Amino acid sequence: MAELDTSSGGGKKGGKVRSKKASTRVDLTAMVDLAFLLITFFIMTTTLSKPKAMDVVVPAKDEKVDDQLPVAASRSMTLLLGANDKLEWFIGVPGDTAPETIGYGKDGLRKTLIEKSKEVQASTGKYMVVLIKPSDKANYKNVVDALDEMKITAIQSFAIVDITPAEVALLKRDGNY
Repeated sequence: MAELDTSSGGGKKGGKVRSKKASTRVDLTAMVDLAFLLITFFIMTTTLSKPKAMDVVVPAKDEKVDDQLPVAASRSMTLLLGANDKLEWFIGVPGDTAPETIGYGKDGLRKTLIEKSKEVQASTGKYMVVLIKPSDKANYKNVVDALDEMKITAIQSFAIVDITPAEVALLKRDGNY
């Protein structure tokens, strides 16, 4: 049992004569019990934050690859995820235009996606399709950052696909592999 002793501590001899104070005793057991009850209450009634996950549609294993719809090169943007948090992008077929190297974030990928999406929408009247192609040197964070930017910029159609040897050669040429 816990208690608080407030005795006068007057065990000294000599000096002034003081009146003896009555010692007060406070039982703290009830307060400790109340503290544990409150802790238990808050632990049981709190809600833990739920993880936020992005819905990504993936094809079923038994679907055939032959069922793909062709997309015009003028409205397809390819993102090549390289080493050292570097990202190269181009619109169309690899080799037709030189890829540009940008970074992730609002001044890099986000700005480019918004600008190019508006340009494709204005020129073709259809939405832009983005192909995300991580290389062997890209890390998981880069793929997640690219997917986050797809969600933020409201890109309607995007896919994560395998990188081709020609695109790996582009990354090597620019020193991003």
